[in-house]
Amino acid sequence: MSEWQPIETAPEGEDVMTKIDDSFGPRNEQSLKRRGHLWWCPDDSMYVYYTPTHWKPMQTAQSGEEKRDG
Repeated sequence: MSEWQPIETAPEGEDVMTKIDDSFGPRNEQSLKRRGHLWWCPDDSMYVYYTPTHWKPMQTAQSGEEKRDG
């Protein structure tokens, strides 16, 4: 399983798992993608009104392997 990374290193336009983890504890863990300074739902239907603090690559449901292009 991949470790959480600081949000500043998140890739642009790629679905990733995100969360907020601060003095109030971890919360809002969900799949989002970054476009500029906004974080969007994977289907581009809307953006969220917060900035996550951490990200990690998406995991496939069946194999547990990281998603790869191709």
